[in-house]
Amino acid sequence: MTKLGMVILNYNDYKTTISLLESIKDYKCLNLIVVVDNNSSDNSSKYLKKYDSKKIKILQTDKNGGYAYGLNYGAKYLNKQLGKCNIIFSNSDVIISKEEDLKQLSSDIGKHSIALVGPTIVENKSLNRGWMMPTIKDEIKFNLPFISRKYLKEIRYDEEHYQEDLSIVGVVSGCFFCCSGEVLEQIDYFDENTFLYYEEQILSKKLEKIDKQVAVDNKVVIIHNHSVTIDKNINKINKYKILKNSQRYFVENYLYATKKELKWLNFTNKLSLIILYIRCFFKGGLKK
Repeated sequence: MTKLGMVILNYNDYKTTISLLESIKDYKCLNLIVVVDNNSSDNSSKYLKKYDSKKIKILQTDKNGGYAYGLNYGAKYLNKQLGKCNIIFSNSDVIISKEEDLKQLSSDIGKHSIALVGPTIVENKSLNRGWMMPTIKDEIKFNLPFISRKYLKEIRYDEEHYQEDLSIVGVVSGCFFCCSGEVLEQIDYFDENTFLYYEEQILSKKLEKIDKQVAVDNKVVIIHNHSVTIDKNINKINKYKILKNSQRYFVENYLYATKKELKWLNFTNKLSLIILYIRCFFKGGLKK
Protein backbone atom coordinates (compact mmCIF):
# COMPACT_ATOMS: atom_id res chain seq x y z
CA MET A 1 0.00 0.00 0.00
CA THR A 2 1.27 3.48 -0.89
CA LYS A 3 2.33 5.44 2.17
CA LEU A 4 0.36 8.53 3.09
CA GLY A 5 1.72 11.75 4.54
CA MET A 6 0.07 15.04 5.43
CA VAL A 7 1.26 18.65 5.31
CA ILE A 8 -0.43 21.30 7.47
CA LEU A 9 0.69 24.88 7.06
CA ASN A 10 0.59 27.13 10.12
CA TYR A 11 1.01 30.89 10.31
CA ASN A 12 0.15 32.72 13.53
CA ASP A 13 -2.73 30.33 14.23
CA TYR A 14 -1.41 27.53 16.42
CA LYS A 15 -4.72 27.04 18.26
CA THR A 16 -6.53 26.09 15.04
CA THR A 17 -3.61 23.87 13.98
CA ILE A 18 -3.57 22.10 17.34
CA SER A 19 -7.31 21.47 17.09
CA LEU A 20 -6.77 19.72 13.75
CA LEU A 21 -3.81 17.74 15.11
CA GLU A 22 -5.86 16.51 18.04
CA SER A 23 -8.52 15.19 15.66
CA ILE A 24 -6.14 13.26 13.37
CA LYS A 25 -3.10 12.32 15.45
CA ASP A 26 -4.36 8.74 15.97
CA TYR A 27 -5.25 8.08 12.32
CA LYS A 28 -3.40 4.89 11.41
CA CYS A 29 -3.56 5.62 7.66
CA LEU A 30 -1.22 8.59 8.12
CA ASN A 31 2.39 7.47 8.20
CA LEU A 32 3.70 10.95 8.98
CA ILE A 33 2.10 14.33 9.68
CA VAL A 34 4.23 17.39 8.98
CA VAL A 35 3.31 20.78 10.39
CA VAL A 36 5.18 23.62 8.69
CA ASP A 37 5.26 26.77 10.79
CA ASN A 38 5.82 29.48 8.20
CA ASN A 39 7.96 31.71 10.45
CA SER A 40 5.07 32.78 12.69
CA SER A 41 5.47 35.77 15.00
CA ASP A 42 3.05 34.60 17.72
CA ASN A 43 5.20 31.91 19.41
CA SER A 44 3.41 29.20 17.41
CA SER A 45 6.53 27.03 17.35
CA LYS A 46 6.66 27.01 21.15
CA TYR A 47 3.17 25.52 21.43
CA LEU A 48 3.42 23.25 18.39
CA LYS A 49 6.72 21.71 19.49
CA LYS A 50 4.82 19.89 22.22
CA TYR A 51 3.35 17.71 19.48
CA ASP A 52 6.68 16.78 17.92
CA SER A 53 6.91 12.98 17.93
CA LYS A 54 7.60 9.96 15.77
CA LYS A 55 4.20 10.45 14.08
CA ILE A 56 4.12 14.27 13.97
CA LYS A 57 7.04 16.40 12.80
CA ILE A 58 7.06 20.15 13.48
CA LEU A 59 9.17 22.06 10.95
CA GLN A 60 10.12 25.73 11.30
CA THR A 61 10.95 27.82 8.23
CA ASP A 62 13.44 30.66 8.47
CA LYS A 63 11.16 33.03 6.55
CA ASN A 64 7.54 33.43 5.55
CA GLY A 65 8.01 32.69 1.87
CA GLY A 66 4.30 32.32 1.19
CA TYR A 67 1.83 29.49 0.82
CA ALA A 68 3.56 27.55 -1.97
CA TYR A 69 6.91 27.91 -0.22
CA GLY A 70 5.51 26.42 2.97
CA LEU A 71 3.80 23.53 1.17
CA ASN A 72 7.00 22.71 -0.70
CA TYR A 73 8.94 22.73 2.56
CA GLY A 74 6.68 20.03 3.95
CA ALA A 75 6.26 18.03 0.73
CA LYS A 76 9.99 17.72 0.12
CA TYR A 77 10.48 16.53 3.69
CA LEU A 78 7.78 13.86 3.28
CA ASN A 79 9.14 12.64 -0.05
CA LYS A 80 12.56 12.28 1.55
CA GLN A 81 11.29 10.50 4.66
CA LEU A 82 8.62 8.25 3.14
CA GLY A 83 9.87 7.66 -0.39
CA LYS A 84 7.02 6.91 -2.78
CA CYS A 85 3.95 8.37 -1.10
CA ASN A 86 0.77 10.34 -1.54
CA ILE A 87 0.51 13.65 0.28
CA ILE A 88 -2.54 15.36 1.73
CA PHE A 89 -2.22 19.14 1.88
CA SER A 90 -4.50 20.79 4.39
CA ASN A 91 -5.32 24.18 5.82
CA SER A 92 -5.53 24.11 9.59
CA ASP A 93 -9.14 25.35 9.55
CA VAL A 94 -10.75 22.17 8.23
CA ILE A 95 -12.85 19.48 9.88
CA ILE A 96 -12.25 15.87 8.86
CA SER A 97 -15.10 13.61 9.90
CA LYS A 98 -13.44 10.21 9.57
CA GLU A 99 -10.16 8.47 8.76
CA GLU A 100 -11.71 6.53 5.89
CA ASP A 101 -12.03 9.74 3.90
CA LEU A 102 -8.26 10.15 3.80
CA LYS A 103 -7.81 6.53 2.71
CA GLN A 104 -10.37 7.04 -0.05
CA LEU A 105 -8.65 10.11 -1.45
CA SER A 106 -5.29 8.36 -1.45
CA SER A 107 -6.77 5.32 -3.24
CA ASP A 108 -8.10 7.60 -6.01
CA ILE A 109 -4.57 8.62 -7.03
CA GLY A 110 -3.57 6.75 -10.18
CA LYS A 111 -7.08 6.03 -11.44
CA HIS A 112 -7.72 7.48 -14.93
CA SER A 113 -4.31 9.24 -14.79
CA ILE A 114 -5.43 11.18 -11.71
CA ALA A 115 -2.50 12.74 -9.85
CA LEU A 116 -4.48 15.12 -7.66
CA VAL A 117 -7.88 14.67 -6.01
CA GLY A 118 -9.95 16.86 -3.75
CA PRO A 119 -13.09 16.21 -1.72
CA THR A 120 -16.45 17.92 -1.79
CA ILE A 121 -15.84 20.92 0.45
CA VAL A 122 -18.53 22.56 2.54
CA GLU A 123 -17.73 26.21 3.14
CA ASN A 124 -19.97 29.16 3.93
CA LYS A 125 -23.02 26.86 3.63
CA SER A 126 -22.21 26.08 -0.01
CA LEU A 127 -20.41 23.27 -1.84
CA ASN A 128 -17.02 23.71 -3.48
CA ARG A 129 -16.38 20.83 -5.86
CA GLY A 130 -13.77 22.27 -8.17
CA TRP A 131 -14.15 24.44 -11.24
CA MET A 132 -13.11 24.75 -14.88
CA MET A 133 -9.68 26.12 -15.71
CA PRO A 134 -10.32 29.83 -16.38
CA THR A 135 -9.28 31.49 -19.62
CA ILE A 136 -7.61 34.90 -19.94
CA LYS A 137 -10.98 36.44 -20.77
CA ASP A 138 -12.44 34.84 -17.64
CA GLU A 139 -9.71 36.36 -15.48
CA ILE A 140 -10.37 39.82 -16.94
CA LYS A 141 -14.10 39.43 -16.29
CA PHE A 142 -13.42 38.44 -12.67
CA ASN A 143 -11.95 41.90 -12.09
CA LEU A 144 -15.02 43.80 -13.23
CA PRO A 145 -16.60 45.65 -10.27
CA PHE A 146 -20.14 44.70 -9.22
CA ILE A 147 -20.62 41.90 -11.78
CA SER A 148 -17.60 39.65 -11.14
CA ARG A 149 -19.71 37.16 -9.16
CA LYS A 150 -21.86 36.58 -12.23
CA TYR A 151 -18.83 35.56 -14.28
CA LEU A 152 -17.40 33.38 -11.52
CA LYS A 153 -20.49 31.19 -11.86
CA GLU A 154 -19.66 30.58 -15.52
CA ILE A 155 -16.65 28.40 -14.67
CA ARG A 156 -18.64 26.15 -12.33
CA TYR A 157 -19.77 22.77 -13.61
CA ASP A 158 -23.44 21.79 -13.78
CA GLU A 159 -24.82 19.48 -11.12
CA GLU A 160 -24.87 16.60 -13.62
CA HIS A 161 -21.07 16.70 -13.67
CA TYR A 162 -20.94 15.25 -10.16
CA GLN A 163 -23.15 12.18 -10.56
CA GLU A 164 -20.30 9.65 -10.64
CA ASP A 165 -18.01 8.76 -7.71
CA LEU A 166 -15.16 10.68 -9.35
CA SER A 167 -15.49 13.81 -11.48
CA ILE A 168 -12.63 15.17 -13.59
CA VAL A 169 -12.32 18.94 -13.12
CA GLY A 170 -9.93 21.71 -14.12
CA VAL A 171 -9.03 22.89 -10.63
CA VAL A 172 -9.82 21.94 -7.01
CA SER A 173 -9.70 24.07 -3.88
CA GLY A 174 -6.25 24.41 -2.34
CA CYS A 175 -7.56 24.22 1.23
CA PHE A 176 -7.56 20.39 1.19
CA PHE A 177 -6.45 17.87 -1.45
CA CYS A 178 -4.36 14.76 -2.00
CA CYS A 179 -1.53 14.59 -4.53
CA SER A 180 1.01 12.03 -5.69
CA GLY A 181 4.34 12.91 -4.09
CA GLU A 182 6.15 11.27 -6.98
CA VAL A 183 4.33 13.36 -9.59
CA LEU A 184 4.77 16.48 -7.48
CA GLU A 185 8.51 15.94 -7.57
CA GLN A 186 8.33 15.33 -11.32
CA ILE A 187 6.77 18.76 -11.95
CA ASP A 188 9.19 20.47 -9.55
CA TYR A 189 6.58 21.00 -6.83
CA PHE A 190 4.56 24.21 -6.33
CA ASP A 191 5.59 27.41 -8.08
CA GLU A 192 6.91 29.69 -5.32
CA ASN A 193 6.60 32.88 -7.37
CA THR A 194 3.18 33.58 -5.83
CA PHE A 195 2.94 34.48 -2.15
CA LEU A 196 -0.72 33.57 -1.75
CA TYR A 197 -3.59 32.53 -4.07
CA TYR A 198 -3.63 30.83 -7.50
CA GLU A 199 -1.57 27.87 -6.27
CA GLU A 200 -4.39 25.54 -7.37
CA GLN A 201 -4.61 26.88 -10.92
CA ILE A 202 -0.85 26.85 -11.38
CA LEU A 203 -0.49 23.32 -10.02
CA SER A 204 -3.27 22.07 -12.33
CA LYS A 205 -1.55 23.69 -15.31
CA LYS A 206 1.72 21.98 -14.43
CA LEU A 207 -0.07 18.62 -14.20
CA GLU A 208 -1.82 19.27 -17.50
CA LYS A 209 1.55 19.54 -19.22
CA ILE A 210 2.40 15.94 -18.29
CA ASP A 211 -1.11 14.61 -19.10
CA LYS A 212 -2.19 14.11 -15.51
CA GLN A 213 -5.78 14.62 -14.37
CA VAL A 214 -7.36 16.52 -11.48
CA ALA A 215 -10.52 15.15 -9.88
CA VAL A 216 -13.09 15.52 -7.13
CA ASP A 217 -14.21 12.53 -5.08
CA ASN A 218 -17.92 13.14 -4.60
CA LYS A 219 -18.16 10.62 -1.76
CA VAL A 220 -15.71 12.45 0.51
CA VAL A 221 -16.86 15.59 2.34
CA ILE A 222 -14.64 18.04 4.26
CA ILE A 223 -15.78 21.16 6.14
CA HIS A 224 -13.73 24.32 5.68
CA ASN A 225 -13.98 27.34 7.98
CA HIS A 226 -13.06 29.58 5.07
CA SER A 227 -10.07 31.94 5.31
CA VAL A 228 -9.86 32.05 9.11
CA THR A 229 -6.07 32.38 9.10
CA ILE A 230 -5.90 34.73 6.12
CA ASP A 231 -8.52 37.10 7.54
CA LYS A 232 -6.71 37.22 10.88
CA ASN A 233 -3.40 38.26 9.37
CA ILE A 234 -4.06 40.33 6.23
CA ASN A 235 -6.36 43.33 5.86
CA LYS A 236 -8.75 43.56 2.93
CA ILE A 237 -6.71 45.94 0.78
CA ASN A 238 -3.45 44.03 1.16
CA LYS A 239 -5.22 40.73 0.58
CA TYR A 240 -6.66 42.06 -2.66
CA LYS A 241 -3.27 43.30 -3.86
CA ILE A 242 -1.68 39.92 -3.14
CA LEU A 243 -4.52 38.19 -4.99
CA LYS A 244 -4.11 40.35 -8.07
CA ASN A 245 -0.33 39.99 -8.12
CA SER A 246 -0.82 36.22 -8.17
CA GLN A 247 -3.49 36.54 -10.83
CA ARG A 248 -1.19 38.51 -13.12
CA TYR A 249 1.64 35.98 -12.62
CA PHE A 250 -0.70 33.10 -13.49
CA VAL A 251 -2.18 34.81 -16.56
CA GLU A 252 1.22 35.87 -17.86
CA ASN A 253 3.20 32.69 -17.20
CA TYR A 254 0.62 29.90 -17.45
CA LEU A 255 -2.10 31.27 -19.74
CA TYR A 256 0.50 33.08 -21.86
CA ALA A 257 -1.42 36.36 -22.19
CA THR A 258 -0.47 38.82 -24.90
CA LYS A 259 0.60 42.40 -24.09
CA LYS A 260 -2.85 43.62 -25.08
CA GLU A 261 -4.55 41.11 -22.79
CA LEU A 262 -2.25 42.07 -19.91
CA LYS A 263 -3.15 45.74 -20.44
CA TRP A 264 -6.83 44.88 -20.10
CA LEU A 265 -6.10 42.81 -17.01
CA ASN A 266 -4.15 45.66 -15.42
CA PHE A 267 -6.89 48.17 -16.27
CA THR A 268 -9.64 46.08 -14.67
CA ASN A 269 -7.38 45.40 -11.67
CA LYS A 270 -6.88 49.12 -11.05
CA LEU A 271 -10.57 49.85 -11.55
CA SER A 272 -11.67 47.23 -9.03
CA LEU A 273 -8.99 48.36 -6.56
CA ILE A 274 -10.30 51.94 -6.70
CA ILE A 275 -13.81 50.64 -5.97
CA LEU A 276 -12.47 48.61 -3.05
CA TYR A 277 -10.66 51.65 -1.61
CA ILE A 278 -13.90 53.66 -1.78
CA ARG A 279 -15.87 50.89 -0.07
CA CYS A 280 -13.27 50.47 2.67
CA PHE A 281 -13.08 54.23 3.22
CA PHE A 282 -16.77 54.51 3.92
CA LYS A 283 -16.70 51.40 6.11
CA GLY A 284 -13.59 52.54 7.99
CA GLY A 285 -11.57 49.61 6.68
CA LEU A 286 -8.40 51.37 5.54
CA LYS A 287 -6.43 50.60 8.67
CA LYS A 288 -3.01 49.03 8.23
